[in-house]
Order: sequence, then structure tokens, then C-alpha cells
Amino acid sequence: MQKRQSNKDAFFVSIKESQLNSKELEEAFTLFTEASHQLSNAYADLQQDVATLTGQLAVANGNLKKQYEEKAVLSRRLTLLLDRLPAGVVEVAESGVAVRCNQRAHDLLSQSIIGLNWMAFFTQFFSEVAESGIWRFQNQGVQAYFSIEQVRIEEESVSVVLLHDVTASVEMRETLQRNSRLVAMGEMAAGLAHQLRTPLAAALLYVGHLQREQLQDSDRIRFSAKAIDRLQRLEALVQNMLLFVRGKPHEVTAVDISDVALDAISEVRSVFEPAGLSIVLNNQASGCFVLANFKELSGAIGNLLENACQASMSGQEVICSIEQSDSAVEIVVQDHGTGIPEAVLSRLFEPFFTTRKGGTGLGLAIVRNLISSYGGEISVTSTPNLGSVFKICLPRVADTTKVLAQS
Repeated sequence: MQKRQSNKDAFFVSIKESQLNSKELEEAFTLFTEASHQLSNAYADLQQDVATLTGQLAVANGNLKKQYEEKAVLSRRLTLLLDRLPAGVVEVAESGVAVRCNQRAHDLLSQSIIGLNWMAFFTQFFSEVAESGIWRFQNQGVQAYFSIEQVRIEEESVSVVLLHDVTASVEMRETLQRNSRLVAMGEMAAGLAHQLRTPLAAALLYVGHLQREQLQDSDRIRFSAKAIDRLQRLEALVQNMLLFVRGKPHEVTAVDISDVALDAISEVRSVFEPAGLSIVLNNQASGCFVLANFKELSGAIGNLLENACQASMSGQEVICSIEQSDSAVEIVVQDHGTGIPEAVLSRLFEPFFTTRKGGTGLGLAIVRNLISSYGGEISVTSTPNLGSVFKICLPRVADTTKVLAQS
């Protein structure tokens, strides 16, 4: 009886345990189903993300390909443009070696410089000319002139050198300068011939009179004096021409400008007095020295005083003023005469240019050359019917200075 009861209890326990395992299995299956569903959803989302990324990547690849093609087209155009530029272009690496150059640079330099040290090449074949910014290039019998610009590109650690061929411009400028000199020489020769012809013809005429057999002694003396006067004028003209061409002073020393001015005034006083004119010296530079030749500077001041005399009318006065500063001294000659027309002022110092009958046109040209040789300047201002002002400016020196210059 007890055994039957025991078997019955065991049977019910087994059934209960079976019921528990089934429930756990069902719960586990339910969890598995949910997890499987979540994984399916996640996989579907992942597939969608992959599809989206694949589409975006395709678009990005398409854009990159398009940009690459555009840059390739731009690169070809820039390369073509670079080769067609009228300027030479050289790309220099940070090491100083030329890594690229366009065809124009190759043609201008008569060789390829890729792989060469640019500065070494530049030092060997280029030399600077007098005109700032222009370089002369000589290589393999070729000579040319360049203006050169160099630009540093910091981001790429390279420099770009631009070579502009200015040979035609330089040669044209040299030709113009040469032609200008030839024109000036021609004008000078024509002016000199004109100045020599008149007194020479007069001298020949008077000498011809001297050959007449039936000539009174008084006439012979008169013709001789006139012939000598014309020949002396020719000699003075030639001397002035030599002074103008030489353009250099004789012995140069430190001279007191006051003494020079007094000497010039004493030399021209004989011209002023018969004309009824007076000279006033306004000296505010006592003991002021300049580096010059005494007689030549005195003659230059005298030339200005004589011109002032010829432009003035009787009863007027000519003022010679001397003023000084820390570094310079000014000699000013002022008259109140007829003045100089504005159209004439610009040509006043040209050789052989004169508005005065019988004038040689060399006086002021010689004065300007002389003052320039002393390191000074001469200028003029004038108002018609009110007078003219000539101003000489010379650098001051110590009275102990003495310099000898070759004549």
C-alpha cells in the first residue's frame, strides 16, 4: 500500500517537472524568436545602409572622376598656355635646381637648364647693365637683354622665375640715343659752320682789298685792322668751342667766392659804364670757399653779368648777390631788363642757340658745362619785360682743400 503511494507521488513529481521544462522551453523559444526578428530587422537596416553608402560612393566616385577630368583638361590648357607664353618660365626647387621650364625659356636661354643649379647658371651667363632691372645674357654667341622677376611659392617650397625679353626695347633705345647724339652733333657742326662763315668771309674780303695795287696806306691800315678783328673773332670762337667740348676745368683749388665775384665785376665794369648801367654787389657770404678754377669761374659770372647788361636799359642796375648755407653757396645775377620769352628758356643753354645778332650761342653752354664740372647747378627764371634771374649753386669746401684736375 505504501509502495503504491510512493509510486504515485513520484509520477506526479515527474509530471510537474515536465510541465516546468516545457514552460522554460517555450519562454526560451519566444526569446529566440524575438532575437531572430531583431537580427532580421538589423540585417535589413544594414542592407539598406550598405545600399545607401554604395549609392553615395558611386556619386562621390563620379564627382571625383569629373573633377579629375576637369583638372586634366585645365592642366593641359595651362601647359599649352605656358609653352605659348612670350615670357620664359623656370621653376626652381628649394635646393636651387631648375626642375621645369617652358619652351620659351629653352629658346631664350639657348639650352635646357632642367637639372642645373639656377643661381650658378645665372651668375655665369648674366650681368647687370647700367639701366636698373635689366640684365645682359651671353651664351654660345647669343646676346640678349632680360628683365627678371622671381616669385617664391611658400606652400610648394619652389620659386618661379619669369624672363621677359626686352632686347628689342633696349636696342631701340640705344638707337634713339645714338641718333639723338648724331642729330646734336649735326646741329653743333651746322651752328659752328654758320658762326665761322661770316667772320671768315669778312676777313677774306678785307684781305682781298689789301691785294689791290692802287691802295692808300690809310685804307691798307683800315682793312688790315678789320681783317685782324675778324680773325681774332674766329680765334675766340674756336677757343670757346674747345672750352665747351673739353667740359673740364683747369687747376682747381679752394677759392673765396667773394674774391671771384669782385674780379668778375671789375672785368665787366668797362662794359657797364658806357651803357649807363650800374652793378650792385650784395655779399652775404664773406669767407665762403668753393672748389673751382678762379679765372674760369670769374669768367662764368662775368658772362652772366654781360648778358644782364645787354638785356638792360640805361639807368637800370644789375644785382649780383652771394648767399650761403651750411653746405652750398649761391651766386645770383638779377636784372630788370627785357626778360626771356618762355619758349626760349628751354633752349637757353643749348650750344649755338642765340637770339642776339652777332652772338655765338656758346656762352651759356660753356657756363653750364663749367658749373657742372664743379659739381654745381645753374638755373634761370625770367618774366618778359620784368627781367631775369640766373642762379649758380656750388658746394662749399674748407679753405685748405686743394685738388688738381687734368685739363
